[in-house]
Amino acid sequence: MRVLIVEDEPKISDLIAAVLEGEGFICEVAQDGEEGWFLGSTETYVAAILDIGLPKLDGLTVLKNWRNERVNMPVILLTARSSWNERVAGIDAGADDYLGKPFQMEELVARLRALLRRAGGQKSTLLEAGEVRLDLKRVQVTRAGRPIKLTPLEYRLLAYVMHNPNRVISQSELAENIYSRDQEPDSNALEVLVGRLRRKLGGDIIETRRGFGYVFTRHET
Repeated sequence: MRVLIVEDEPKISDLIAAVLEGEGFICEVAQDGEEGWFLGSTETYVAAILDIGLPKLDGLTVLKNWRNERVNMPVILLTARSSWNERVAGIDAGADDYLGKPFQMEELVARLRALLRRAGGQKSTLLEAGEVRLDLKRVQVTRAGRPIKLTPLEYRLLAYVMHNPNRVISQSELAENIYSRDQEPDSNALEVLVGRLRRKLGGDIIETRRGFGYVFTRHET
């Protein structure tokens, strides 16, 4: 799952990216408002982490532009200031959450997970499908209680389909959300990846709809 980080301080953006990549996300970084606006408007992300104090175009303007363009991904605003007026302005502009600098990375990760759960209609950090359980907090997958070792790419694929149950996900959508922009996998590579995941977790974990894409069916427990 791809997350956009719009932050002009490299130490902060690099740290956020490193932490989130350790949690199974793909991170792309923009270091000014114009680049962030462009990427958020033209690429697909599950969420954005957006600093307010940006060069070229401030974060509130970027956010307003996204919302005017009907870019509806969840957005967490970051700011070095703690003015209530600024917080209100951010929420009014369409922000989903707000963090003042300095902040703990654990809190940022927790808030991002919470936003994604709400966006997917989920209440827990545990996603389940029959014997398969994905623990978003621990970045761990088990089958019948036994840990299953997945590659980062396999984990991102499983997390994405489990966040989007009961609907057809096209190959292009899946590729956009599990590969970075500098990777251009073909459909065969994606089929191979899905096949590996099925062998590890069970053949019925992801259903192929020929000509349309893939479907993950949530099993209630």
